[in-house]
Amino acid sequence: MDFHRSTLVAQAAALASGRITSVQAVAESLDRIEKSQPTLNAFRLVRRSAALAEAAEADRLRAAGDAAPLLGVPVAVKDDVDVTGEPTAFGCAGDFPPAATDSEVVRRLRAAGAVIVGKTNSPELGQWPFTGGTFGHTRNPWDRERTPGGSSGGSSAAVAAELVSAALGSDGAGSVRIPASWTNLVGIKPQRGRISSWPEPEAFNGITVIGPLARTVADAALLLDVVSGSHDGDLHRPAPLTVSDAVGRDPGSLRIALSLRKPFIPTPAPLDPEIVGAAYEMSAVLRLLGHRVVVDDPAYGMLLGLNFLPRSLAGVATWLDRLPDPSLADPRTRANAKSGRALAGAPLRAARAAEPRIGRRIGRFFDEYDIVLAPTTATPPPRIEAIDGISNADTDRVITEHCPYTWPWNVLGWPSVNVPAGFTAGGLPIGLQLMGHESSEPLLVSVAAQLENVLQWHRKRPDPWWTQVSETS
Repeated sequence: MDFHRSTLVAQAAALASGRITSVQAVAESLDRIEKSQPTLNAFRLVRRSAALAEAAEADRLRAAGDAAPLLGVPVAVKDDVDVTGEPTAFGCAGDFPPAATDSEVVRRLRAAGAVIVGKTNSPELGQWPFTGGTFGHTRNPWDRERTPGGSSGGSSAAVAAELVSAALGSDGAGSVRIPASWTNLVGIKPQRGRISSWPEPEAFNGITVIGPLARTVADAALLLDVVSGSHDGDLHRPAPLTVSDAVGRDPGSLRIALSLRKPFIPTPAPLDPEIVGAAYEMSAVLRLLGHRVVVDDPAYGMLLGLNFLPRSLAGVATWLDRLPDPSLADPRTRANAKSGRALAGAPLRAARAAEPRIGRRIGRFFDEYDIVLAPTTATPPPRIEAIDGISNADTDRVITEHCPYTWPWNVLGWPSVNVPAGFTAGGLPIGLQLMGHESSEPLLVSVAAQLENVLQWHRKRPDPWWTQVSETS
C-alpha cells in the first residue's frame, strides 16, 4: 500500500491487519520528514531514534495482542506541549531543558499507541498566524512562497505534505483553523477543556485549546476522541462525549446562519471576493443537503474584543517569564508581554467576570440557529515574509487584515471546525468554519462529514515540490 498517502483511519487499519509494521511506517514518515526539512521546514525537531524505538515496541505490543486504536501510527505534535526527553521551545530562542514528563495530551496520545515522530514549528509563543521566526519560515505545501498559517503552521504543513496523516495543534485565536484553511485541511477547535491542557490548568487564561489537523473529518474526529479527557488539575472539565460516531450520522435539517460580517476588529480591509464566492457556494451545497441557510450575524459587540486582549497578552507575559533568556525574544513579544503585565490585574479579572454574560448574549443567537457558517480567514494565505522585521502596530494591522474571524470562539470557548472550501483562481486553498454552541462537536462533525462526502476535498493534493528542491529556506 501507499502508506503515506493513506488516511489516519486507513493507516491504523493497515497496522492492525499486519500489512505493514510500525517500524516500516515510522521509518517512511521520518524519511519523508527529513527530506522535506531543508525546504518545507515543518518540524522543530525530529525524534528519529526515539520514534523508531517506540515503533519497535508498538510492533512487539501488537504481536502480544495489544489493539490500541492508533498502535504504531506515526503522528506529530506542536512544539508547545511537553514530550518527555525533548525541549519545549514554543518558537522561542534559548537553551531549553528536556521535559521531565509528558503533557496530559501527549500521555493520552501514547496510551492510544501513537508514535510521535517529531514536534512541529510554531511562531514565538504562538502569537501570529505566520509560522516563522527563530527556526526559519515554514512554507505552505500548496505554494512555497506562502505561509501555511499559524500558529500551528508546522502541524498543518506536515499533514498537507503527507509527512504524517494527522497532527495536533493549538488554537488561541484561530491557530488550528487558520492553518487548516490555508492548507486544505480539516481543523477542529474543540470545546474548552475537551482536551486537557495539563500541566497548565488552562492555557492563556482559557482562550487556547488543543485540537487536531487532518485531511478528512473522520481522521480529525478519531484523533480528537483518543486525546480527549480531563486531568484532575484542569479548570475546565466538560462532560465526556465522542465525535467519531457522528461521522456519517444524519444531523437532520438544520438552521444555518451564513455570517460574513467581521466581528469587532479595527481593520478596513475587505473580505476577499473569492472567499465570499466560496461561502455562497458552500451555502448552496448545504441547501442541497436539506439545510436552511440564511444570511445573519451574531451580535459580537465591542465587549468581546475587550475580553480577548487581557487574556491573550497576560498569557504572553506568563510564558515570556518562563523562558531561559527572555532577552532573546522578538521585540514584539517583549512589548506584548509588557502590555500583558499591565492588563493582568483588574482588566483580566473584569474580562473573566464578563465571560458568562457574553456567552448568554451570543448564545441567544442559537435560539434561532443550530450552526454559524463563516469565513475562517479574510484572505488566501499571504507571503511568508509578510510580518518579518516590521513594528508591533504594523504586525497587528497585517494580522487583522488577514485573520479577523476566528478569535470570538476562543473567548466563548465553544467548538468550531474549519472545512476546506475550494481554491482561488491562483490555486490557493480557502476554508470556512462551522461554529457551534457549547459542546456541539458531534453536530459540527456530522455536517462537516456531509460536506466532505459531496466536495471530496481530501482527493486534491499539492504538487510535492519539497521532495524535488534542495535549496535552503
